[in-house]
Amino acid sequence: MSLSRKNRFFSLAQFIIVAYFLFPLTSFGQKEKQFIHEGNKQYDSKKYSDAERNYNQALTKNKDSYKSIFNLGDAYYKQNKFEEAAEQFQILTHKATSKDTLSKAYHNLGNSLLKSKKYQESIDAYKNALKNNPNDEDTRYNLSYAQQMLKQQQQQQQQKQDKDNKDKKDNKDQKKEDKKEQEKKDNKDKKEQEKQEEPENKISKEDAKRLLDALQNDEKNLHDKMKKQKIKGVKGQIEKDW
Repeated sequence: MSLSRKNRFFSLAQFIIVAYFLFPLTSFGQKEKQFIHEGNKQYDSKKYSDAERNYNQALTKNKDSYKSIFNLGDAYYKQNKFEEAAEQFQILTHKATSKDTLSKAYHNLGNSLLKSKKYQESIDAYKNALKNNPNDEDTRYNLSYAQQMLKQQQQQQQQKQDKDNKDKKDNKDQKKEDKKEQEKKDNKDKKEQEKQEEPENKISKEDAKRLLDALQNDEKNLHDKMKKQKIKGVKGQIEKDW
């Protein structure tokens, strides 16, 4: 074998080896793009659950695919799966390679948190988006709206807390009042019970005085009567002659 043929032999072998390892990568890359493309078509047709499945399929081919993660977050958002959407956009904030992509990731993260009524967190996300793109008026508007919603939420929470405190105080005062009423009732019941336990022949002072006067009159009459009977007996005595 000549030197030139030998070199060609090794070149062909190297090409086969390289192609052997590159072919799966190329195939995976094509599959990823196909799933993303199909997902985009379904997203545009408002078939968001189908789009979600395709974006997830794309991620099985490339788990770090920025487009797949971003589009999956959008598909979740359109289905009102705001927590799942926020999770995807949060991932992107660590994967973004430019200020523009980072700004978009934070903007969508803020929208997802806003829909979940996590106003303070959404405000933080919008502020991060503006740090990377200070000219984004949509983000600026959403930031202002989130701040208003947070203020309203805090006012409602304060009103609820004030009402709870008032109800608690009213309930405490009512318990005190109920306790006083119960004590009054117990004292009244006790007096009635003591009254019932008193002897039935107990009489008033006036009745006792009248009864005493009557007894004294009866005693005087009886004494006078006996006195009269004694005198009569003396007059009637006759001496016996033995």
